[in-house]
Amino acid sequence: MLPYNFDYWELGVLIFLMGIGSGMFSSPNTSSIMNSVPPQDRGVASGMMSTLMNSASTLSMAVFFTIVIVGIQEAFPGAILASFASFGSITPDVQQLVDYLISMSPTNALFSAFLGYNPMDSILSSMNPGIVNAIPQQIVTTLTGNYWFPQTLQEAFMPALRLSFIIGAVLSGIAAILSAMRGQRYIYEAHISTSDVGKGEVTRGD
Repeated sequence: MLPYNFDYWELGVLIFLMGIGSGMFSSPNTSSIMNSVPPQDRGVASGMMSTLMNSASTLSMAVFFTIVIVGIQEAFPGAILASFASFGSITPDVQQLVDYLISMSPTNALFSAFLGYNPMDSILSSMNPGIVNAIPQQIVTTLTGNYWFPQTLQEAFMPALRLSFIIGAVLSGIAAILSAMRGQRYIYEAHISTSDVGKGEVTRGD
């Protein structure tokens, strides 16, 4: 799996492979579904298929973000403490900042990273100026830079992301097994006898 600081060409290759895999699955799957129902029922089949796909997509996103947010909530405080411990001794003023960061909502932290926004400037400006002024300037510069927040968040984000991908891979494997167990491909065929052609009657196969 890619690290959080991946190169864009690596992401491009993975997205390309995902697109190929999606196309190889979606087209035959849709064709198989449409060919298995009578022509007059294909509108219903298409609607049911779209409903199930949209519902599954919404549910999968909800499960994904739940796993990631819970993972961040559990691991982000430890990542913050470890990062501040690397700065040296933690003074009471720095400890107040640490406590403030630990109480940060995991949702806020996650979407700040998604948007490329470092919330440290806003957090420091909302704190007591006396506390902020007592924090060593080197620490403030590091916190408000471009690297500290995403590097600290990734310690909590990446394990949760890997777990969600593993769950998705397992569910995809189960779906593939169930698909293989469905039996031979079924194609609906309309049987027209020569005697019924003149009568305008068609006998449909089940």
